[in-house]
Amino acid sequence: MNIMMVSSETVPFSKSGGLADVVGALSKELANLGNTVSVFMPLYGSIDASSFSEYARLRLPMLGKTETVRVMRHQLDGVSYLALSHPLFTGRKGIYGDTSFAPYPDNLYRFCLMCKAAVEIARRDKVEILHAHDWTAGPAVYLAKEAGLRCRTVMTIHNLAYMGDFPRLDALRAAIRPSGRMLSGSGLMRRVNFLKTGLEYADRITTVSPSYAKEIQEPEQGCGIDWLLRQKAGILSGVINGIDTDEWDPEKDAFTSAHFSSKDLGGKARAKAEIQRQFGLDEDPDIPLVAMISRLAEQKGFGPMLEGGQCTLERLLEGGRCQFIVIGTGDGRYEEKLRQIASRHRNISVNIVFSQALSHVVEAGSDFFLMPSKYEPCGLNQMYSLRYGTLPIAHRTGGLKDTITDLGEDPEHGDGFLFDNVYCDEIIQTVNRALDFYRDKDALHRARVNAMACDFSWKKSAQTYESIYKNALGGNQT
Repeated sequence: MNIMMVSSETVPFSKSGGLADVVGALSKELANLGNTVSVFMPLYGSIDASSFSEYARLRLPMLGKTETVRVMRHQLDGVSYLALSHPLFTGRKGIYGDTSFAPYPDNLYRFCLMCKAAVEIARRDKVEILHAHDWTAGPAVYLAKEAGLRCRTVMTIHNLAYMGDFPRLDALRAAIRPSGRMLSGSGLMRRVNFLKTGLEYADRITTVSPSYAKEIQEPEQGCGIDWLLRQKAGILSGVINGIDTDEWDPEKDAFTSAHFSSKDLGGKARAKAEIQRQFGLDEDPDIPLVAMISRLAEQKGFGPMLEGGQCTLERLLEGGRCQFIVIGTGDGRYEEKLRQIASRHRNISVNIVFSQALSHVVEAGSDFFLMPSKYEPCGLNQMYSLRYGTLPIAHRTGGLKDTITDLGEDPEHGDGFLFDNVYCDEIIQTVNRALDFYRDKDALHRARVNAMACDFSWKKSAQTYESIYKNALGGNQT
């Protein structure tokens, strides 16, 4: 099949979160399976363009003007990366804004330009499947239908909470023919909704775990369009993301010298000692080490973890039963509260930084990984943790529910700990359950072996996507 991904970010060129990992890894695996795969993306100012060559020049109609753009091409791992070169992207370092809290005011115009260019290249290249990822690519699905392209379209929801809604007037400036199906809200509050646009017109819809596919059809997590997703349930599938098992491999991880496998876990103990020293914690093999590597945001559970006088995290630190390492950036309130907690407790290391290298060494050396996310469409860190024998402690939601087997429910095959509500007492009870479990070294070893046996490679997920594509090609368009 000839498949084009349309995405605002993809590794190894641009990244703000898990979307980039998914697009890059899925594209590579689909190419390995014998498909012709291209990824259409913007060429941001932060990208080194020296390896790209010109692929096409396009003139794209916008309101009252024509935008001339270049499409640059780079071939890597069997995938053609097609990058849109235009000052709205090349002249800026950020993807969505200069910071995560300050989106560019012309984002509708920017990403409509991306989608128009992607559809034109899809026409020229006779693409069979146009696969749009998240809200920035939603208009490409609509534009492909409007242009009469013969390709089938797939729309993937990575996080329904981010929809890309804009004033209706902005769509006119981008010369997008309006349709009521593009709008959300009511009355004077009706706005253009990029993600809803893609969902309305896609031939198939996917999201990143089976449980999340069910959850977003209910009002609690449906973000106001659960009704639409229930209507589309017949074409909606949940496909668990994979991880890059070459990059995340405890036997040869480039970021740590303490390598190990499920057959020889000795290196994990060395990795733990190394990070205890590196992060200024007491070097003690008998004290359980709990990690949190995350965006510091309400969605990730940092409200319940940090809010209140004696917050959840401080209660866990009292008595010295465990050590904590926290790595991440995000909401300034949470960053400051974490610094305050670190100043009062010697058994926690707080690192307000985004670092791939630190993520690897901490995953390798930790005993447990805490994920109190309020919701989690898929999650990647629990899969990284399982691969490294670092047992996850997580909220029973979305992809966390689909990838972790609770040890209390299945002692022989379990590999983690789940709690049902993101409440202070439930988090504490479940962490304490894990700390008690740590004392049983035989059970701990068995759980680590179970965890490391999980297969989260992209091959299985890519084969599932192939089936969805073939089903779309053989079925009726919406």
